[in-house]
Amino acid sequence: MLGDLKNKTALVTGGASGIGRGICLALAEQGAKVAVADRNVEGTEQVAADVAKTGVATLAIRVDVTNQASVDEMVAKVVDAWGQVDILVNDAGVIGGPQWWDRDENTQEDWTYTFDVNVRGLVMATDAAAVHMKKRKSGKVINIASIAALRGGPDYPHYNASKAAVVSYTKSVAIQLGPHSINVNAICPGLLWTPMWERISQRQSRSGVNAALHGLSQRELFDKVVADTTPLKREQTPRDIGKMAAFLASDDAMNITGQAFVVDGGFTAGG
Repeated sequence: MLGDLKNKTALVTGGASGIGRGICLALAEQGAKVAVADRNVEGTEQVAADVAKTGVATLAIRVDVTNQASVDEMVAKVVDAWGQVDILVNDAGVIGGPQWWDRDENTQEDWTYTFDVNVRGLVMATDAAAVHMKKRKSGKVINIASIAALRGGPDYPHYNASKAAVVSYTKSVAIQLGPHSINVNAICPGLLWTPMWERISQRQSRSGVNAALHGLSQRELFDKVVADTTPLKREQTPRDIGKMAAFLASDDAMNITGQAFVVDGGFTAGG
């Protein structure tokens, strides 16, 4: 059974879809109030509506994690509504600059934008929430990294490097915030069929990878990658990541900090 999160408040960036949505619902199912934050207003409001169906209080907040004022306003809205931020999940992330799926080659814009969202945005959100957590001598910060942080790859080096930075930052800030009884951990998801993976498949399909290598549809190619690379032979889901986040957010994980937990069906087990 996952830990009890009743009377806890949670703020999830990147909550409008994919892994973020799975995390929002998992936290809500354990009793936490959940603020869904994302730049996608429509998606944010829909996930907040889904969270409300579980019977907990919820907020839908538009945020641009690359903008300090927007991040500060996001945290302030949660504190104004509920008085505290107990749990911060930094899930907002990108794999490249705008319209990266329409380009065959990575650009400097991909590097800049990816680090702005995946690293700087995460740091700004953590700093803003930590101000309130320090006052209460309590808090949980959960950063969503990736198995890309643990293995090299030729296609998206900027993304891999950004997620490696997330893991390194997690370890460093766990030491920094530990004396304030704030736990900081990371989760490294594996292969999930999310909007991001759909875009990856779209790029591969456009460049002829599907036809040249497999002759498969985008979804079929994803399924083949999962079958070929994971010992468990099955994809991971947003709910899998949400359950791990719910555990790390609970008092059951009170002595776990500075760690990066891999949820990948064994993908990285071979090195």
